[in-house]
Amino acid sequence: MALPSVMVLPMLVVMAAGIYYIYNEVIQFMSKSLVKNKVVVITDAVSGVGTECAHLFHKGGARLVLGGTSWDKLESLYDSLTNDADPRETFAPKLVILDFSDMDSMEDVVSEVVDCYGCVDVLICNSSVKLKAPVHSISLEMDRNIMDVNYFGPSCLAKGVLPTMMSRRSGHIVLVNSIHGRLAVPFRSSYTASKHAAQAFFDCLRAEVEELGIVVSTVSHTFINASEPAPVEEPAPKTNMLSEFIASQLTHGVRPSVLANEIMQTVNRKKKEVILSHPIPRVAMLLRSIVPSFLFAVLAAGVKDSVLNEQLQ
Repeated sequence: MALPSVMVLPMLVVMAAGIYYIYNEVIQFMSKSLVKNKVVVITDAVSGVGTECAHLFHKGGARLVLGGTSWDKLESLYDSLTNDADPRETFAPKLVILDFSDMDSMEDVVSEVVDCYGCVDVLICNSSVKLKAPVHSISLEMDRNIMDVNYFGPSCLAKGVLPTMMSRRSGHIVLVNSIHGRLAVPFRSSYTASKHAAQAFFDCLRAEVEELGIVVSTVSHTFINASEPAPVEEPAPKTNMLSEFIASQLTHGVRPSVLANEIMQTVNRKKKEVILSHPIPRVAMLLRSIVPSFLFAVLAAGVKDSVLNEQLQ
């Protein structure tokens, strides 16, 4: 007996929802199974993104090596991971004090990280320090500190774990970078320079080790939005729809949980490059390649407006 035509659309909707649900369940199962027993090193594991990554990979059965600058925070993260975990399906994380601002300690840190399990399957370089200031106000010491944390530290750690990956002809290095590694923005000269340097280093590394079976990925994202969602307010009278859209896009960041999920998918699917960004930075990157003079003029105009606003306040 044929179904009435009025029932066809609801049935299609139900079937589509069922297929989507099954697809998500399969993806989640595969995500866990692909990292099971893998040795995963996460730097700055006590940050918002690092913590989210630690929980995801721990639930997936990975053997975690968690790095951070504070032992108390690392122990707190250790407790949160192990308290509700099934010891038959998960491994107790190993903790390592890792401070990229102290480059003199990096040789010992690399040895300690590798000695935890004798090898590293996945290295997630998540550490970062930000700075917003005019160029003329930034000291050389501050420049060097930012370069240590954002560039020299990750590159040094990657070099340190490479021999074990090369000998086993397998491994995955993930750089959690920033959209600033692709786009220069005023008042972020040191931060942007360090991110550009890191992007270039890992791009070169990717080409050099691909034939050895080692995957190198970069994840470029906009700013991390760890704040609670703002309460819904009464809609204000509409003024300029274009300016409102631009403002909403500029204030929209990436939530730590979303970025952590993308990092997990990057590892599972061996993606080489991921960009998590709203449309405006993507358009800016396109303009930088096609009509750079126009982008430079827009950025300069923005600087003039910001200076004028400061003078009026």
